[in-house]
Amino acid sequence: MLQVENLSKSYTGSLLFQNVSFTIQKGEKCAIVGRNGSGKTTLFRILKGEESQDGGTISLPKGYKMGFLDQHTHFKAPTVWEEALRELPPTKPEHEVESVLFGLGFDDHLLHQAPELLSGGYHLRLKLAKVLCQEPNCLLLDEPTNYLDILSLRWLERHLKNWKGECLIISHDRDFLNGLVNYTMGIHRNTLKRVAGGLEQFYAKIVEEEELHEKARQTIEKKKEHLEDYIRRFGAKASKATQAQSKAKALDKLPSLSKLAALDNLSFHFEYTPFFGKKLITLDHVSYAYDEKVPLIQDVSLEIEQGKKIAIIGKNGMGKSTLLKLIEGAITPNSGTYTRSDAVRMGTFGQTHILHLDLTRTIEEEIGASNTNLAYGAVRAICGQMMFSQDSAKKRISLLSGGEKSRVLLGKILATKTNLLLLDEPTHHLDLESIEGLMGAIDEYEGSVVLVTHSEWMLERLNPDILVVFENGKQKIFLGNYLEFLEKEGWKETTSKKKDKKGPPPKKPSSNPLEKEIAQIEKSIEESENKLTELENDLAKAYETSSSDLIAKLPSQILELQNKIDDLYHVLSQKYQKL
Repeated sequence: MLQVENLSKSYTGSLLFQNVSFTIQKGEKCAIVGRNGSGKTTLFRILKGEESQDGGTISLPKGYKMGFLDQHTHFKAPTVWEEALRELPPTKPEHEVESVLFGLGFDDHLLHQAPELLSGGYHLRLKLAKVLCQEPNCLLLDEPTNYLDILSLRWLERHLKNWKGECLIISHDRDFLNGLVNYTMGIHRNTLKRVAGGLEQFYAKIVEEEELHEKARQTIEKKKEHLEDYIRRFGAKASKATQAQSKAKALDKLPSLSKLAALDNLSFHFEYTPFFGKKLITLDHVSYAYDEKVPLIQDVSLEIEQGKKIAIIGKNGMGKSTLLKLIEGAITPNSGTYTRSDAVRMGTFGQTHILHLDLTRTIEEEIGASNTNLAYGAVRAICGQMMFSQDSAKKRISLLSGGEKSRVLLGKILATKTNLLLLDEPTHHLDLESIEGLMGAIDEYEGSVVLVTHSEWMLERLNPDILVVFENGKQKIFLGNYLEFLEKEGWKETTSKKKDKKGPPPKKPSSNPLEKEIAQIEKSIEESENKLTELENDLAKAYETSSSDLIAKLPSQILELQNKIDDLYHVLSQKYQKL
């Protein structure tokens, strides 16, 4: 049992939270929610002992073990399998490690790969697997769903639901939390509220309490006005002096309730420019691959029509982002034809697009550069919508966090009139309220939308006209929304079969020519990532020395190399499936 009493924390005089008290009973699964910057991760850091609180106490039973997803873990074992085994208690059978790894999307051959060669997404999965293998009393999971695909998310939800220990989870995945937790705790207005049930119950309770607060405040204010009016009118009259004094005493006893301050929230509205044709973009039997023997995109025909909404779904590493790049026109297909109307105006969001931001500009300069016709006041308004108000809009891009850069990228899209939105996992750095705002803006948008997401809630909310489904190394077009897809076809969920013997599946013989190709790709990835580190270091030095030539050319080289690495990982995934 974890018990917290009167916890408080401030940074440089700015209050994060105070008087936070809660108890986590045995087996409880609890969501931690709140706006970005409300203190969720700070609360976790305090619980983990990585940061000290300003006041309050944390009580744990003797021998109580906490497990947490550490973003800074360094791998020490030579293979994924051996790295995961390092965390397994001696009393547990080894096949449980295999079950966890396969549940999180690893396959037989990835188990033998060196952890440092994994992509960023698989790094997180391995760290998560290590935490789950530890089997602590209480799990603290900060955004464990980032980079998990739909099937891995479903597996993790089932695993945690059946797990007997306690769990505190920070996540922006609404369906995942609602399917798992029995309590929701939220940091709201600098304190913590705990409500039985999922997110709907929590937010309904918040709305109810704030409505009651406002009604009580208005009632008290009206009562005060009545008493003050009586005292003002009759206080000087001798015949009413006693009553006036009584009214004054009653006025003094009335409590004061302040009007609740409006909370900052991301505000979205996508500007639409009319498209008068029918087809914006057409892909006709398009294929794409870096290695002709292992096609990544195979014979895809897709028409993006005015006002239609399309979702691209499937497991990680299958080429979804590559298809989005083909739609964007950022890369050219190896075969087939790509046609785009001259009237198409795109707004694109993807994590690699962050590298396009000019690090020398301020936030307002970068957003304003997206549309030079916007007045300064309109640019400042968009900055405010993205929660960059007043002086914060004058911060340089180079000083921003990844989440802040994502908001700048969204702000650039808001500043541009578009008729087609291409959105690749746009919610990684957004809180639940902001995700709701984003989906509301997409609902109202008159243009076409192509969305890559692993959130089943977002897929249902989008209600797409077309799905592009990546499965078994191929792509197929499904005409209908996500619920219809689940009803008619559904996911072909596969999990590893438990082995009777200990240890991972045997390695394929090294004489296999495909294994040699895999080794070459892995070597190319390692060399490219080393080169990427060098370029990033060079860029940092360029800013220190104000070398304008390097500042101008290095970001494009970094972007090109990052795209190459991403595509190499896609090809690597395809190769493993061929073994």
